Amino acid sequence: MMYLYIILGTLVGIGVGIGITATLLRKSIEKKSHQLIDEAKAEAEVLKKDRILEAKEKFIKLKTEHDNYVSQRKQGLLKLENKLNNRETHLNARNEEIKKMLEEIEVAKEALEGKRLHLLQQEKELEKSQKRQIEQLEAISGLSAQEAKEELLEAVKAEAKSDAINYINEMMEEAKMTANLEAKKIVIETIQRTATESAIENTVSVFHIENDDIKGRIIGREGRNIRALEAATGIEIIVDDTPEAIILSGFDPVRREIARLSLHKLVSDGRIHPARIEEVVAKTRKQIEEEIMETGKRTAIDLGIHGMHHELLRMVGRMKYRSSYGQNLLQHSREVANLCATMAAELGLNPKLAKRAGLLHDIGKVPENEPELPHALHGMKLAEKYKEKPEVCNAIGSHHDEIEMTTLISPIVQVCDAISGARPGARREVVEAYINRLKELENRALSFPGVLKTYAIQAGRELRVIVGADKISDEEANNISFELSKQIQEEMTYPGQIKITVIRETRAVSYAK
Repeated sequence: MMYLYIILGTLVGIGVGIGITATLLRKSIEKKSHQLIDEAKAEAEVLKKDRILEAKEKFIKLKTEHDNYVSQRKQGLLKLENKLNNRETHLNARNEEIKKMLEEIEVAKEALEGKRLHLLQQEKELEKSQKRQIEQLEAISGLSAQEAKEELLEAVKAEAKSDAINYINEMMEEAKMTANLEAKKIVIETIQRTATESAIENTVSVFHIENDDIKGRIIGREGRNIRALEAATGIEIIVDDTPEAIILSGFDPVRREIARLSLHKLVSDGRIHPARIEEVVAKTRKQIEEEIMETGKRTAIDLGIHGMHHELLRMVGRMKYRSSYGQNLLQHSREVANLCATMAAELGLNPKLAKRAGLLHDIGKVPENEPELPHALHGMKLAEKYKEKPEVCNAIGSHHDEIEMTTLISPIVQVCDAISGARPGARREVVEAYINRLKELENRALSFPGVLKTYAIQAGRELRVIVGADKISDEEANNISFELSKQIQEEMTYPGQIKITVIRETRAVSYAK
């Protein structure tokens, strides 16, 4: 029981102590909060004073800046006002000068008007005097002014025509001396820098054999072997009395080459019968096609031409077995390509593009079918089909003037084609066509009045025309030479150029008796 009282007393004491402590703590907190409030008020008062001072300083600074700005603006306005005053003064002075000038112009205008009236009066008097002189001249000469004018015009026309012909001849000679020098230099350098070989192809191939006993085996029993060979190759095989030789005849050189190689394989193998012939011809045809493709690729690589369609390469390879006027077509195309590249480089153009156009310019001559178009147009269509550049297509289509030339490479291809074809020994010309061309030259010259005789010499490169001295004057001889050259140039086709020489000779003959 005593312990219980002790515990209760202890608890009561603790409660009383806690209450006292809480009271003391509350009073301490209240005192502390009053102190903090007083300190905060004091700090707020200080901050307020600082802010007021800062605002005053800022106001003073802004006011000073404003005053300076206003002062500067006033000074600027004063300067502008002075400038405007000066300009006004200058304009007033200028205005006075203009007024004086206008007054002077008016005075000069009046003087000019008086002079103009005086000149008009003099002109009328001059016209009257000229009219009187014309009337006097008409009375003296017995001709009217119109008739005299017509006679004078006729005389002037004749003199002007003669002077024009002489002037044209002088200009042509001068142009030849200047232009031909550079053109010849380029052409000669191009030809000299292009080495070429001549190859003459015929429509007949000769297959050599060791002895005539093989001829019978090639013919076969009742001719079945030779018929099978002709049917497989499309070539006519002629077995005659020619010793140790068999003739293969056909216009297609590719087929002739297939027939020649097939015969060589059959004779070397010894087995010659229809089935074996068909097998060998098929293998040979495949071999030739591969060789054609290889030739086209090798040609393009040799010439440095890249990116060409494989069909165009195959056509280039087929050129090896084609000929044009006796000139091997592939050799001709390679020659033209090199000539074009050299000439284009000399003229500052693209040599690679020119070489490409030169190589492809005759692809229209090697079609597998028979087109109705001229070979230049057909070649252009093929080039367009296989995505060649427009410059190359135009050069191919225009190298025989079938279409208009639109690029600078086109005339280069045309010129180089003529250079390659006109090279001595490159082509064979039919004698009859050659003679007809010479006769046509002479007949054209004979059609001019006053021409007595004509001679086409130097293989048609020069035409000499003899005119009658009593019928043709020197000026008319020059006119005949000019007109004849123009007519030949426009209406005839010929390689190179033709020199026209008109000869007028005056002979004085007398006899001493």
